[in-house]
Amino acid sequence: MAEVVAKRKLPREVDELSESQDLFAASQDSDGDSDDASFDESDDENSEYSSSEISEEEDEIGEIVTLKDDSASEDDSGNEASDEDATKRADNKKRGVEDTTNRVNVKEKQIKALQGTLEPKVTEGVSKSSRRRQKRREKKAAELELNRQNDERSSKGEEATDDEKKVEDGLPKPSGISQDKEKPAVDEYEFDSSDEEDIRNTVGNIPMEWYRGFDHIGYNVKGEKIIKPPTRDELDEFLNKVDNPEYWRTVFDSKNGEDIVLSDEDLDVIRRIQRGGYPDATVDPYEPYSDFFTHETMIHPVTRFPDHKRSFIPSLTEKAMVSRYLHLMRQGILKPSWEKDREKEKAKQKVPYYDLWKADEDDTRRRHIAHIAAPKLPLPGHSESYRPPPEYILPDKAPIDERNETPEGESRLRFTRPQYDALRKVPFYQRYFHERFSRCLDLYLCPRQRVVRNRLDADDILPQLPKPKDLQPFPTTLALLYTGHTSYVRSISVDPSGQWLVSGSDDKTVRFWEVSTGRCLKVVEVEGAVQCVAWCPNPVLCLVAISVESVVHLYNPKLGDKLVVSGTDKLIEDYQQPDDPKPMPQVEWEIAEGSRYEEGYRLSLKHFKPTRQVNWHGKGDYFSCVIPTGQRTSILIHQLSKRRSQNPFKKFKGLIQCSSFHPTRPFLFVATQKQVRVYNLIKQVMVKKLITYAKWISSISIHPSGDNIIIGTYDCKLSWFDLDLSVTPYKTLRHHKQAIRSVCYHRRYPLFASASDDGTVIICHGQVYNDLLQNPMIVPVKVLKGHSITSGLGVLCCEFHPSQPWIFSSAADGNIRLFT
Repeated sequence: MAEVVAKRKLPREVDELSESQDLFAASQDSDGDSDDASFDESDDENSEYSSSEISEEEDEIGEIVTLKDDSASEDDSGNEASDEDATKRADNKKRGVEDTTNRVNVKEKQIKALQGTLEPKVTEGVSKSSRRRQKRREKKAAELELNRQNDERSSKGEEATDDEKKVEDGLPKPSGISQDKEKPAVDEYEFDSSDEEDIRNTVGNIPMEWYRGFDHIGYNVKGEKIIKPPTRDELDEFLNKVDNPEYWRTVFDSKNGEDIVLSDEDLDVIRRIQRGGYPDATVDPYEPYSDFFTHETMIHPVTRFPDHKRSFIPSLTEKAMVSRYLHLMRQGILKPSWEKDREKEKAKQKVPYYDLWKADEDDTRRRHIAHIAAPKLPLPGHSESYRPPPEYILPDKAPIDERNETPEGESRLRFTRPQYDALRKVPFYQRYFHERFSRCLDLYLCPRQRVVRNRLDADDILPQLPKPKDLQPFPTTLALLYTGHTSYVRSISVDPSGQWLVSGSDDKTVRFWEVSTGRCLKVVEVEGAVQCVAWCPNPVLCLVAISVESVVHLYNPKLGDKLVVSGTDKLIEDYQQPDDPKPMPQVEWEIAEGSRYEEGYRLSLKHFKPTRQVNWHGKGDYFSCVIPTGQRTSILIHQLSKRRSQNPFKKFKGLIQCSSFHPTRPFLFVATQKQVRVYNLIKQVMVKKLITYAKWISSISIHPSGDNIIIGTYDCKLSWFDLDLSVTPYKTLRHHKQAIRSVCYHRRYPLFASASDDGTVIICHGQVYNDLLQNPMIVPVKVLKGHSITSGLGVLCCEFHPSQPWIFSSAADGNIRLFT
């Protein structure tokens, strides 16, 4: 029977106990004995928990009434007390009831009012929870029975039947079917028990809040809706907590809408993770490590992935980075590791302290303050002697003003002083202390500073260059003198074999010389002063271009191999004029005939204005003519094989001085008064513009490699340009005292020369390296003299021998010299 007992409860447990009373009364009407027993067990546990805290917080509790079933609580707790003990306990409880009867009645009324408000909700919650508990009990009993049967059959080698499978799923077992019937085939992929992600709900990884307003939470594999489970309020949660012994290991899956009971294996995994271990108990964290990539060199690579195409292209970023590192290393900012280690060792060896009482003269770590000696007074002279000479003594009859006053700018030397025969007779000087005191004030108050003179040696300032004798061979001495011209020899040229030399002069003659002997083999008279002569660089042709005023003659000197001479004539005669020729109005091609052909003339190109320079291309088919006053047609390019001319520029800024072809590329270098422009003849664009910082350019020469050029100027400067480095001069030489008339490179040796109006030819060693990070080395090695200055003009042209380290020079004195 239920008995009313007065208990003292904590204030925070009043609500829970009231709900327990209502639930207890409702459970008596709806559930059977098993439910009553379980519910009484929970009440008994709450009662025991409440009674254990009465003594601890007695001052802060109120009095309420609880319903207790003594028999049920005694049965659940497992205590087997005697009837006598039970009677004594009942008597003690009755005494307590009698003392608190009035208060119990009041509390009972309050509980009844509370029970009336909560009765509908409690009844519904209890009925639902009772049904769920009944289902769980049946399912658990079926699982236990199935597990027991499976264990028995596993020993006999049998399998569970389909009916047992249905029992496991919670369905009633059909009658009349034998248990020994074989189980039908089951799809092993229907349910996946692996550790992979549960895909019963196929909505994917999306927030489940998106299904808040719908009656389902997703879709299964078949596309059917997964209906939301009934929502549980706090009362359902409380009942589940009280009734479900597996509540502490149950988690709610919001995606699939069901409760999942964690197994013992799952709990072990969670415990291992909380302790910082591996989730899998079979993992050995200390097992020996096997190194797959060994340090030994193997025959076959681990991977054979082909290199990317960009790995074969030089990286501009890496080039800039290497240049930057090289600059830092040259400046001393970036140092190697061994040098940094050495500096660290030196820093460690330094003593961070010093002896305070050590003598100053031995202490070298302190800052040394140099002693600045005071300027010394001049020593006394004859005038300050105690017995001066007569000329320093004024006569006694001289006026007093003359004795005391002296003119400005002169020291007071003559003054009156008595003479003494001996030093011991000299009295004490009265102003001695005053003068000494003034001297001390000057030394103390006047600041002094030590001025350090910079003693520089010229050898320290000049760069360290190799000696000229280590850079041989280069021309040093005069070997031959070619005489015969009577006026300025403005131009000379050597044939490709180096056997013949041609020269043009203002005496209206062109002379052909033999290089080895100095003999004049042929003299050709022309109609005017010769401005330029140029031998064709093609060894198969024997042609010389002669520029006379506005006409350029192509002349065959008939020297050398007869096959070359006849082949040259045949090439010119075999020309066939096209059907629709396009003549150029500025140039007229003429073929030599009759006596002129016998003399050696082959073609003549008549221009509309005087020409100044003729320059051949390396292959010998093209040559350019410079017309300084031609304005838009200041430069023309002629083609020998097709006998046509073209003007590459429609307009040009500046007065063109000279031009030159690139040795290997289709580039044309055009020099104006102050700039050098580089043009690509195929693309017809300007590639680069060189800034020379010169007032007037006189000549230009291209290095055989094509990456460096030199220019000579009338303002006595020779500039070397590295086209890969910058558009400004890499080096500027100012060795000449007068205007530079000509510059040239040697084709084989690292030599270049410059000729000037001061009558000298300077030979320089110019080594160009294949390494782009190493700059060219330029060293002047020899100054060649011998030409005389005539009418203010000196050496007008210089030309290297094509194969030997020899140089030819022609001057205004009419002579040609060969230096070897």
